[in-house]
Amino acid sequence: MADFIEPRTLKGFRDYPPELMIPREALLEKARRVYRSYGFAPIDTPALEYAEILLGKGGEESDRLVYRFRDHGDRDVALRFDLTVPFARFAAQHIGKLGTPFKRYHMGPVWRGENTAQGRYREFWQCDFDTIGTTSNASDIETALVIHDLMVALGFERFEVRLNNRLLLNGVLEELCATGKSAACLRALDKLGKLTADEVCGEMVREAAVTEHQARRILDIAAMRGTNDDILQRVRRDYGGNAKVAEGTARLTELLDVARVVGIPEGRLRLDLSIARGLDYYTGTVYETFLLDRTNFGSVCSGGRYDNLASLYTKQLLPGVGASLGLDRLLAAMEDMGLLPKVATPAPVLVVQFVAERLGDYQRVARLLRAEGVGAEVYPEAKKVGQQLKYAEGRGFRAALIAGPDEFANGTWKVKDLAKREETTVPQSEVVTAVRSIVDRQ
Repeated sequence: MADFIEPRTLKGFRDYPPELMIPREALLEKARRVYRSYGFAPIDTPALEYAEILLGKGGEESDRLVYRFRDHGDRDVALRFDLTVPFARFAAQHIGKLGTPFKRYHMGPVWRGENTAQGRYREFWQCDFDTIGTTSNASDIETALVIHDLMVALGFERFEVRLNNRLLLNGVLEELCATGKSAACLRALDKLGKLTADEVCGEMVREAAVTEHQARRILDIAAMRGTNDDILQRVRRDYGGNAKVAEGTARLTELLDVARVVGIPEGRLRLDLSIARGLDYYTGTVYETFLLDRTNFGSVCSGGRYDNLASLYTKQLLPGVGASLGLDRLLAAMEDMGLLPKVATPAPVLVVQFVAERLGDYQRVARLLRAEGVGAEVYPEAKKVGQQLKYAEGRGFRAALIAGPDEFANGTWKVKDLAKREETTVPQSEVVTAVRSIVDRQ
């Protein structure tokens, strides 16, 4: 007899049993509804791209995380590490037919060969939304509104969308005589929270070739705290003469003003000058979203403006802005917070198979419930009722339908509320109503 192969998963990858997949799919559907409500249309792109499409877009560190190999045709290919770069390629290829501005959402897996951590995997799903073909600040503002509404739709109240602008950061770096070194400085700055301030300072000196004094000045600015208005006033006072700083602060000011007008609660949007986003293609407003009860999980919805990414594939100007919900990181945080329902079945009703010869009747009542929009599962074997009810409780069913010879003779069904452990007998004509009174209540 051959040796068994040990069943195992690769480091950084995970299986998703029903108790995780059911809430995961529910989150996807809620995100879909929010994106569509703002006019974003769905697209999809291949998981595998020519390596030249993906490499060199997010920076050297990003390139090191890409899964790259030669395929069967000896082509240099790579798995997508995010959904934004493939979208830029997609837009460059199809924009003539799509027109601008074009608003899309895209949900799918991406792969990065990075170190794993709590809520951080090597295969994970992103749920992106982007607007391409406009530099209007209205699209940057809308991006912040979508992130806010998305988090509320997913059931969160205690969260914070932290904002910054790469123009502002680049302008400050110019004033500190770090011109031409901004990409390396911002990549290092993006590691604040994962590394100490001293470690980030050392990386700036080492990788960006700035002086320690310049690095400390940058970190002092990143540490600026206060109300949004306080931060903007201090930046204007100290660096407002720089054109990039002036434009960056103006765009952030308008964003915050619109947020007030539309009724976004104070404190939900917060300026944070340490937010840089590590990918090199960002050029304007950037966003990172944190669950206030689990900030250790990092940002669960991030993005920003990227005005030059698509120009790598076409001469047409295709500036864009958008953000991505990190579905698996969010799911891990919800699991850690005890927010996931203990459900292992998508159907709320179990039809008990009491008498094997009446399988047709059990399937008929299940079809009746499904026709009325109530999911129902028929147990596949005529086992003891107690065993079937134990199965139902363990899987998270809300109600059970039971009928034996006496019930069939009387034209009735027993409806059992599994949470309350209460049972009633109703005429067959009232089964749907009785089941709904249990299912709709929970």
